[in-house]
Amino acid sequence: MNDHIAPPALRPVRGAAGCAVATLVLAGAAWAARAVWQIRLTVAGQPPSGPLDQGGGRHRPLTALENDYHHLVINLGDAAIVLCAVAFLLWLWRVRDNAGTLSGQRPRYAGPWVYAGWIVPIASLWIPRGIIADIHRASAPDKRLPHAVNWWWGLWLVGFLGGAGLYTGTTNTVIARAYTDTPLLLVTDAAVIGAAVAAILVVRALTAVQQNHIHQHPRRGAEPAVHVEPGT
Repeated sequence: MNDHIAPPALRPVRGAAGCAVATLVLAGAAWAARAVWQIRLTVAGQPPSGPLDQGGGRHRPLTALENDYHHLVINLGDAAIVLCAVAFLLWLWRVRDNAGTLSGQRPRYAGPWVYAGWIVPIASLWIPRGIIADIHRASAPDKRLPHAVNWWWGLWLVGFLGGAGLYTGTTNTVIARAYTDTPLLLVTDAAVIGAAVAAILVVRALTAVQQNHIHQHPRRGAEPAVHVEPGT
């Protein structure tokens, strides 16, 4: 008897990549809208009645521009970012599984790090990039890591670390900063938008590598797990 164990199937990645790219575009556009509104607030200038927080727990009414920023730009932008995070992580899980199939080795980082790597202090500074680099190494060991990966991660860190200080507090606090710290806010916004663009290139590059494997082995994993020779 000759037993032939079929290799695990590669999971389709094109659909997940399309969703990830679409939501990255949406998140980048939402953050660009945030930057535009901050510029509009700066140009309009702080109202004569002073900052939103009047002290003693008192707040002045929002202007129309502030109200739009507060309820439209921020809320819709946050929703777009959540959608982007979900779609990107679903794509990341899929290409990570395929990378393990292609290399026949266990990933360097255990499964929980796909999520925890983004939120665990200190570790979040390198683990997400490390996961992407490992996926590329397993999928295309003969190719260099795309430059877009380093651009994506560098810009993400600038936006993340900058936003940690500028976007903390309530929306009212951020609006107040738009009148006084506009250049710093815009630098952070530009970094986040740039990171979204670079992330699109990363998704496309890794997806193309794995799609190439799928095209080369269209029936990989489709064979029966065990094949018995006739007459044995």
